[in-house]
Formats: sequence, C-alpha cells, structure tokens
Amino acid sequence: MAGKSDRALRVLVIANQKGGVGKTTTAINLGTALAAVGEKVLLIDSDPQGNASTGLGVGRARRKKTLYDVLMGEEPIAEAVVKTELPGLDLVPADPDLSGVELELGNSPRRSFKLRDALDAVRRDGAYTYVLIDCPPSLNLLTVNAMAAADAVLVPLQCEFFALEGLTQLMRTIELVRGSLNPRLEIQGVVLTMFDRRNSLSEQVANDVRGHFGEAVYETVIPRNVRVSEAPSFGKPALVYDLKCAGSQAYLKLAREVVVRERARRAQAA
Repeated sequence: MAGKSDRALRVLVIANQKGGVGKTTTAINLGTALAAVGEKVLLIDSDPQGNASTGLGVGRARRKKTLYDVLMGEEPIAEAVVKTELPGLDLVPADPDLSGVELELGNSPRRSFKLRDALDAVRRDGAYTYVLIDCPPSLNLLTVNAMAAADAVLVPLQCEFFALEGLTQLMRTIELVRGSLNPRLEIQGVVLTMFDRRNSLSEQVANDVRGHFGEAVYETVIPRNVRVSEAPSFGKPALVYDLKCAGSQAYLKLAREVVVRERARRAQAA
C-alpha cells in the first residue's frame, strides 16, 4: 500500500488564456482517467460558463452550492461538492454568478487566496489525491486564485500556428504569481491537443513546442476526435461515452503519464 507521502494531495490548475484549446475537455477527461487508474479526484469548475459541470452531467438543478459560494466565504468547500456518476470523481460546480466575483471581492483581504484558504480543509481531510481546477479562458482573478492555490500548472496547447505566441502572456502570469503569491508554483506539463496527423502543420507545431519546452511536453498527444467533441452534449466524459475511441485512450495514457511524473517528483524530493 502506498504511504501517506505517496498519496499526498496535488493541486493542478488547467490553464491557458486562449479559448478553444481543450481546457475543459482535458479537465473532464483527465479527471475521469485519473479516477479510472485509482486516484481520488476533485474537479473544481472555475469557469462561469460551467461547461465542466455540464460535461459531467451535473445540470443547473443540482448546483445548489457552487464555487461562487465558496469564494465569497458563504460556504465551506465540502458543502459545494457534488458526487458525479463516476466513482472516485467529485465536482465543485460553477454557475454564471462566478463572473461577478472579481467585482464583489473588490479590495477585500486575501482576495487572491480565497481558493487556497478553502482548500486547506481539503488538504487536511486527505480524501483526495488530486484536485484539478478548470480555469476560464482569461487571466482574471479566478485564474489568479487557482494559481495561488495550485502546486503546478498543466497547459493544454492546441496544435495551431499561433500556439507558442499565445503562451507568452500565460507564462508571464505564472512568473508573476510565483514571484508574489505562490513561490512553489511550477509547470507540471504541456499537453498537445487537437492534433491532426493528416495535417503537416500539427506535426510542425508539435516539433516547435517540444523544441521550446523540451521534457515539459507530455509524450501523449490528444488527437482531434469527433467522439470526444460529442460527449459533453450527452453530459458524459469521452471515456464514458466511448472508451475505445482514440481520444479516450489518449486521455488514459495522459493520466498514467501524469501519475508517473508525480511519483518521480516525489521520489526526487524524498
């Protein structure tokens, strides 16, 4: 049996300020895949659109308490947790109220640490081995809260022409957060998404990204896949909608790679 240090909670924020790069798809399916390989996962939906909540089959009627209530200090995070239909995967849902958090918190003390403070109880409880935070496609207070609370950032990167240019602002934000709010924040990895083997541009972008980030880029590449795109409309992760499709198999492989990296990191730190 794994020791307590091997099962210590890791908080990973899934972020990229660009929309349409596969953040929510990665959050849902990586969370599902991690649960499938035996991890205990809490997915926090930090996007006011609430797409991760919808994609896990948690409709508006089931979102009695949301991340908004937690960040505003109205509820402990445990009260906002919703069980999904997937063993080992829980959710803190989101709704449009989240879009008002930045204005409502104003200049309140520790406005950038609301999520970190809320997660203290989760760290003490020991019920989860991973927290995944799905961020909005912008570098606002919600994303800053996520990075201030996280151990590491996982960056989904679409295989398109301006992929590397789009990372500049994100990397600058990570450095700012590391310098002022969270010195332990690191890059867990970069995952290439929407890869199309029929398109030479995808291969070129993948090579450029690997040349720039080296070993930080996961070996696993997430292919462009119709079944993965269809799954959210049925309120299911792709791994439940169609386990055998190429996208589902890629996310299972990614989950194993994430776990291997984390074990290596812990062994090195020991």
